Amino acid sequence: MKNFHQNLLIALAIGLCGLCAFQWYSQTAQRKEIQSLNQLVYEQSTAIQGYTNSIRTMDHQIAQMDATITQLKDTIKANEQAMLAQKREITKLELANDALTKEVADYKAAAEILQTKLKEAYDTEKKMSDSIKEVVAQRDEFVQKLNDAVKDRNGIVDKYNELAARFEKLQNGGKESSK
Repeated sequence: MKNFHQNLLIALAIGLCGLCAFQWYSQTAQRKEIQSLNQLVYEQSTAIQGYTNSIRTMDHQIAQMDATITQLKDTIKANEQAMLAQKREITKLELANDALTKEVADYKAAAEILQTKLKEAYDTEKKMSDSIKEVVAQRDEFVQKLNDAVKDRNGIVDKYNELAARFEKLQNGGKESSK
């Protein structure tokens, strides 16, 4: 009976040592997993902060573009008013030209001056038309840039939402495994 008790005690001691070794190994593996999860959370937090900063920068750029577009619209309105004034001036000059052409013999010198003024008015109108075309092209370019910025921002928001969903899954996954 003495050998049986000794053997039983030795078997229990060896079993206890094995249990301790197994528990030590499990805790080491759990610590490594916790450390990797903490690193992943840190990296995701850093990425989220970067995306947030990028969104703020893009919001500022969009605000600047909106201000520029507003200025361009004001310029277009001013140009349209100037064109209307010039058209009125041209109409007045044409009426004066008709009256002067009736008295060609008496007012030939005055008619030549009027024709010069009409040519200048037409040249000015052409320049204004070219300016308006250029302003419209610039506006289209700014609108395209705005659209591109919004597309980029939407892409960033989609990435942010994916990261947030993954983060939430990781948090929910961590809560479920601890239960």
